Amino acid sequence: MPNRLAASTSPYLLQHADNPVDWWPWGPEAFAEANRRDTPVLLSVGYAACHWCHVMAHESFSDVEVARAMNAEFVSVKVDREERPDVDAVYMSATTGMTGHGGWPMTCFLTPSGEPFFTGTYFPKPTFLQLLSAVTDAWTNRREQVLATGNQIVAALQGMVAATSVAAVGASELDRAESVLAGLYDPDHGGFGSAPKFPPSMVLEFLLRQHARTGNPRALLMVSGTAHAMARGGIYDQLGGGFARYSVDAQWMVPHFEKMLYDNAQLLRVYLHLWRASRDELAGRVARETADFLLRDLATPEGGFAAALDADTEGVEGLTYAWTPAEIIGVLGEADGRAAAGLLGVTASGTFEHGRSTLQLRSDPDDGNWFAGIRQSLFAARGRRAQPARDDKVIAAWNGLAIAALAEAGVLLGDRSYLEAAVRCGEFLIGTHLLDDRLRRSSRHGVPGAAAGVAEDYGDLAEGLLALHQVTGESRWLDATAGLLDVALARFASDDGGFFDTADDAERLFSRPRDPSDNAAPAGQSALAGALLTYAALTGSPRHRTAADAALSAAGRLAIREPRFAGWTLAVAEAAVAGPLQVAVVGEGQAAAELTEQVRWSSSPGLVTVSGSPDAPGVPLLANRPLVAGAAAAYVCRGFVCDRPITDAEALRSALGGGIPAQQVSGATGNTEPVALNHAKTTSQTAT
Repeated sequence: MPNRLAASTSPYLLQHADNPVDWWPWGPEAFAEANRRDTPVLLSVGYAACHWCHVMAHESFSDVEVARAMNAEFVSVKVDREERPDVDAVYMSATTGMTGHGGWPMTCFLTPSGEPFFTGTYFPKPTFLQLLSAVTDAWTNRREQVLATGNQIVAALQGMVAATSVAAVGASELDRAESVLAGLYDPDHGGFGSAPKFPPSMVLEFLLRQHARTGNPRALLMVSGTAHAMARGGIYDQLGGGFARYSVDAQWMVPHFEKMLYDNAQLLRVYLHLWRASRDELAGRVARETADFLLRDLATPEGGFAAALDADTEGVEGLTYAWTPAEIIGVLGEADGRAAAGLLGVTASGTFEHGRSTLQLRSDPDDGNWFAGIRQSLFAARGRRAQPARDDKVIAAWNGLAIAALAEAGVLLGDRSYLEAAVRCGEFLIGTHLLDDRLRRSSRHGVPGAAAGVAEDYGDLAEGLLALHQVTGESRWLDATAGLLDVALARFASDDGGFFDTADDAERLFSRPRDPSDNAAPAGQSALAGALLTYAALTGSPRHRTAADAALSAAGRLAIREPRFAGWTLAVAEAAVAGPLQVAVVGEGQAAAELTEQVRWSSSPGLVTVSGSPDAPGVPLLANRPLVAGAAAAYVCRGFVCDRPITDAEALRSALGGGIPAQQVSGATGNTEPVALNHAKTTSQTAT
């Protein structure tokens, strides 16, 4: 008989709806029940694509013996960390504080008032049964000690949240951050540090902007080395495009196979910007293939993008993706199969598990046409295998990242389908997730969930909508962003100029979460700083620029001390130091398109731009910028001080400090014909 999770909109919770465990969803009813029964709360937090969450679900939560013990002595609560990042954050801080490490599944024992008194992550069934017995004994026989422990933990965590300090992040601090990262860089395999290795998307974006601002060749070398190593390793899907969550080794060879929307959206943007900076053919190819992966495998019928593909297939990690030489020969025939296996690193002994190998492409084939056919055949054969499950809920923040990446990909790669997908996604998020001017965190099948949006939802969606405004020239995206930022400033702001992760009227937890670090995705604080900075540059609003600078300073100590965990803060700070550089292109036809194309290829981190008709309604950057003698013109303004309008594309290229000659905007990724919607010729580079 299904438990209380059967009505959930979370695919993760639905995975547990048929467990013999009497699960409760997070909410006051569960804690009221714990009070009524005078029992602890067992909180289990995970997400749908998590391998070890599946293992614990199979070993323990599907087991009648374990369920009997849980049901008798606890009120068991299951939480999807992606739907409720606030709940995850406060209890993860307790878990890491008590155990020295964290991860998922997260297992916490709480008082009926919500104070944690014992925490951990994955427990094998025998250990978990022993733990249930020990916690029951402690609750029954040493209650005062348990309550005191919970109170002490809460007091310590509340003190940690309250302790903040500010520091400006200027040019010298940014240069020092680059030097620190150079000392951590792995020159042999790319990336930073040792195994496991996660794609350092935001750090790479910072380094690209550092190179654009300073010309520092070392910064670009670190980006190129890391991007190439990842793209040629097993963490990259050599057949279908897109990146897995992380590599278990330092060589990027064996991935943890889950594919997350936030990783792929950010990496699409990084490879796109690397291609723009260096005309790197591999970067251009990977950008296009990653965009194709998003549209093919993660797009939802409603217009959004699904959260993830599972790490497991039929309970086996990597079952869909790994190969043996015999399997490849079976698809391609003896000669082609052996050649392909050698090229893709598929060995007789295997590079993964059970004699199977992940696919790598450590060098390009001599015959590109041959390899294209090989890839197509292997991809088709893989499609006939069992496929990983898809977590099809739509997360506002991650979709904002996808909107920004696809909008830029549409214009830089000259593919209208990417831009159209970004527009559809923007329309879906505004139409479905924005209710009474407040964001909902997630939706599924077009139905919004109950969880309120957090700071990253407001910041990342604003980032995406601002990219759409610049690409399409449409005022509706700027107007929607203004509303999001108004809510953020009114509801999320802290006294030191930064931002809390939750609104001031959100559900009260034992502490109000606030994490300034950029880990897998931008922190809410840095996401809002970036959106505020871009909005200020596009509109001339001093209020938003002041708020952006304050948010950067609020994360300054972290950025200076630990640049690996402040990548987006540093990237936004690069834009703040370099900008604002505002470029308005007015006019239509070929001349306007050539001017717009030059702006597209500028890598300046402080640049914002819109193209369209003079004085287009609701577009501040185009106000009071007329044609020049009836001809298209570009207005270049630095710090709101404008140069004389420019009508020649090569002159504009020189004024922007280098772009790309119009006749050379082609090559590795195919057609780069200007892409436009609603007749607005525009570019996509944002101020962050």
